[in-house]
Amino acid sequence: MTSDIMTVEKEEAAGWFRSLQEEITAAFEALEQSQTQGPMSDRAPGRFEITPTKRTGDDGEDAGGGRMCVMRGGRVFEKVGVNVSTVYGTLGQAAQASMAARGVPGIEEDPRFWASGISLVAHMQNPHVPAVHMNTRMFWTPGAWWFGGGADLNPCIEYAEDTAHFHDTLKRHLDPHGADLYPSLKDWADEYFYIPHRKRARGVGGVFMDDRCTGDWRADFALTQDMGRAFLPAWLPLAETRRATPWDEADRDTQLRHRGLYAEYNLVYDRGTKFGLATGHDPDAVLMSLPPLAKWA
Repeated sequence: MTSDIMTVEKEEAAGWFRSLQEEITAAFEALEQSQTQGPMSDRAPGRFEITPTKRTGDDGEDAGGGRMCVMRGGRVFEKVGVNVSTVYGTLGQAAQASMAARGVPGIEEDPRFWASGISLVAHMQNPHVPAVHMNTRMFWTPGAWWFGGGADLNPCIEYAEDTAHFHDTLKRHLDPHGADLYPSLKDWADEYFYIPHRKRARGVGGVFMDDRCTGDWRADFALTQDMGRAFLPAWLPLAETRRATPWDEADRDTQLRHRGLYAEYNLVYDRGTKFGLATGHDPDAVLMSLPPLAKWA
């Protein structure tokens, strides 16, 4: 399935990403509503602002778009974005060269592409609640298709039990797809979410994959779905446990400095950020992942 006969599969994948967005945004708004005691509980509960995004090609033709859901200044979330997009068109020369270097067959002869996915980044009010990222996506060209993405936890104040719960939940969801899968995707995440110029990881890891194409589209899609299904049970209990923990200015300072790591990584290294900006997607949607406030020494 490497040609337009994949129309049904594309629609199924894009529909899954949209349904996952709806499930997650509903859970996040419920978390806001239930924060009735402790820090920030006197605020109005946060709600998502929903903005359609649109992409046009170089000649002005329709090239897809999506839906950007962003919440700011809530009881629990300082800023969280949960975006979905489905974009298509023709890759530029730089993108063609990059994909050819990765071994994508036929991309220079026929540079059409289609991509759909969900991207989530949550920056929290309470420094004791870990920031978190999740992204899954499908990519198609006339000569290939693949899935990618993952999730990683980014606490500024680490709790060993939180890290263990996050990883254990991811493992539990991935193990049905092969006992060797979680260890390999964990190692991949440790390598991918590393910040070379800081000589450290941006958080406590998770799982990550790219160019996932075993030849069995249905199996690879099922794995991608289970990565998405793992997110809420992996992260939500951590937020519920830590959201009422008191914090002080020193904790806030630690949080803002840690966010600098996240901003540096996303602007310098993140493949999705580079692709989104290079292909002309809405820059506000692409840069949604950046924290509302950060601090450097």
